[in-house]
Amino acid sequence: MNNKKQTIKKGVTEALPLAIAIAAYGLSYGVLTTQTSLSLASALAMSLFVFSGSVQMVAVAMLAAGATATSVLIATALLNLRNLLYGAALAEGLSPAPRKWRGLLSFGVSDEAFVLGSARFQKHGPDPLYFGIVAATFYLAWITSSYIGAVIGSQVDPLKCGLDLAFPVTFTAILIPSLRGKPVIATALVAVTITVILQYVTPGNEFTIILAGGLSPLIGLYVSRRTRDNE
Repeated sequence: MNNKKQTIKKGVTEALPLAIAIAAYGLSYGVLTTQTSLSLASALAMSLFVFSGSVQMVAVAMLAAGATATSVLIATALLNLRNLLYGAALAEGLSPAPRKWRGLLSFGVSDEAFVLGSARFQKHGPDPLYFGIVAATFYLAWITSSYIGAVIGSQVDPLKCGLDLAFPVTFTAILIPSLRGKPVIATALVAVTITVILQYVTPGNEFTIILAGGLSPLIGLYVSRRTRDNE
């Protein structure tokens, strides 16, 4: 029982800094939904059932630009492909959880939960309870903030308040200590290279994040396999 309490406390404590940044990002998402045809119920439903900040922001931006539903679905599906890789990497750490709970835990897979979960599993071994607490903390932060953002609407400008920078800056600060090993470093370098090149060639291209997020993990997996073969 004490171990469970400690795990819960640890999960909440370590997730809180990122949860605050996620809330700022969610507030921006909520505000942006008021610039589209999405109703309050639709904006909140997307947060409840999609729970992916990058996907939702891309979807809202595309809708605001007049994109068709088909193009939005294709773009968001491609963007979320990285979660397949996240899930595969987290599978061993979540394996002690009963089968009926694994589906629920998989819903909590995200960039932030992956970083904290991976770090925890490397230090302490499989720990589905910790991952569940982290994912739940992020989920509550995202739902609450996106709802508030959608309600206050045009009363807040996220760019003027600097809310658009809160999430990437905090996430980068937490991610940097995890950049260890050839596969991880290779993934990061490829992602940076793809992003810089595409932004130079076609500034503001909405597919930059999709290509960088989809191709760089594949390079990381390749390097990881080569490293294991050479050992």
